[in-house]
Amino acid sequence: MERVMIDRRGRLLGGILLLILCLSLLSATPARAASPNIVLILADDLAWSDVGCYGHPWHVTPHIDELAEQGMKFTRGYAPAPICSASRASILTGKTTARLNFEFVTKNEPGYQKIEGETKLKAPAFTLNLPLEEKTIPEYLNELGYQTAFFGKWHLNQHYQRYLGWSPSHGPQAQSFQIAEEDFGGHPYSWGKRTPEPIETPGRFPEDSMIERASNFLEEKHEKPFFLMVSLFHVHTPVRTQCRWLLDKYETRVPADSPARQRRVTYAAFVETLDHYVGQLLKSLDESGNSDETLVVFLSDNGGHPEYTTNAPLRGSKWNLYEGGIRVPFLMRWPGKIKAGTTSDLPVVGYDLLPTFVDLAGGTPDKVDGFDIFTLLENLEFARQRELIFHFPYYHPERGYSKAINEIGVGDFAVSKTHPQSALVRGPHKLIHFYDSNRFEYYDLSDDECEQHSLTDSRPDIAIGFRERLRSQLRHVGARFPTEKED
Repeated sequence: MERVMIDRRGRLLGGILLLILCLSLLSATPARAASPNIVLILADDLAWSDVGCYGHPWHVTPHIDELAEQGMKFTRGYAPAPICSASRASILTGKTTARLNFEFVTKNEPGYQKIEGETKLKAPAFTLNLPLEEKTIPEYLNELGYQTAFFGKWHLNQHYQRYLGWSPSHGPQAQSFQIAEEDFGGHPYSWGKRTPEPIETPGRFPEDSMIERASNFLEEKHEKPFFLMVSLFHVHTPVRTQCRWLLDKYETRVPADSPARQRRVTYAAFVETLDHYVGQLLKSLDESGNSDETLVVFLSDNGGHPEYTTNAPLRGSKWNLYEGGIRVPFLMRWPGKIKAGTTSDLPVVGYDLLPTFVDLAGGTPDKVDGFDIFTLLENLEFARQRELIFHFPYYHPERGYSKAINEIGVGDFAVSKTHPQSALVRGPHKLIHFYDSNRFEYYDLSDDECEQHSLTDSRPDIAIGFRERLRSQLRHVGARFPTEKED
């Protein structure tokens, strides 16, 4: 009996010593091992099919393609909106544009749309600023011990002093970014009335001060995990380039019979310039030694501009809720955590990023519409049944609406009339509601990815169910709707 008691005491003492050792090892583990650095690179107007890894036949995008090879490519990644400000607001808050009541681009002054042409309905009043009471990604991450920084295009406040000017009251720092420096970089926005000297040397790109600021941040020594958001101005209009050598290059690559050929030559040079800047950022991250403990996310804020690129095989473009307006390149890389060279057809959306980042940082987001992407990847059955909501209760284009074509097509290189609309996506199913005609279109994307054959009449039971679900969701979040015009 005595020996048994001694053995038990010995095992108990050994267990206590082992527990103490484990606790000491845990306390020595840096917090950042469990809280990765996060780099979010947001392109502007880059189409789903604009980059090589998504199948473009002549755009040269080696750095973005390499990012896809090193991580995961989502073939059904969505922007939260078909237009800039609304999409950015949704990404930063984790909420749908319907819940935020921020569905269009910000303007100089409050008011309503003034459309050049006749419309049946009146769109909601403009939302000019992302409300300060909305809790954003940097605000969450600041509380969780992160350093947060922003460089690039904001477009979430009423234009201040100039187009896209940051507001002191509603700019990035007012929304809790600890570091934020305003700079158009090398984008033609910065040219003004001058045209820079052409660049003839092959392989040489314009220097971009905004990219350099972000690269410098990446190369600095960081005592805490960091969140860096680089909001690129490329490839938003004006589509112009200094790189004469790139124009010469694409004169030989773009087929002679390509529609809108000269615009596409210049646009291709613009896309390759964007890719170069992405590569510059990734190189800085690699040279900092932080790549292995950094999650990199790359996506676009909406679909491509119809006058410069095709979103084919997807229908539509920037400004509407067909797939071409909201499906975008969506890539994630995290060495050792995300298997290299993987592809997922899981539907994910930009408003999933806030809960993803906050969960990784060890926090719990408040009421949001998105889900942690890593949790979705672990629960595919739920992920394929979740509902994505898109809401665009506006007309477009405001100028030239009467001259825009009526039909929203596939790769037609023309601006079309966009009417107020909302959409619901669940798995391969998609329903779009057009408010001024009270028309519903239902598609099975697994058989009809380019949305050419509405199944509303042939599958009325499914279409009606989706219609009621969309209405219920929008009412639940307090969405704003277009209204009848007053006589």
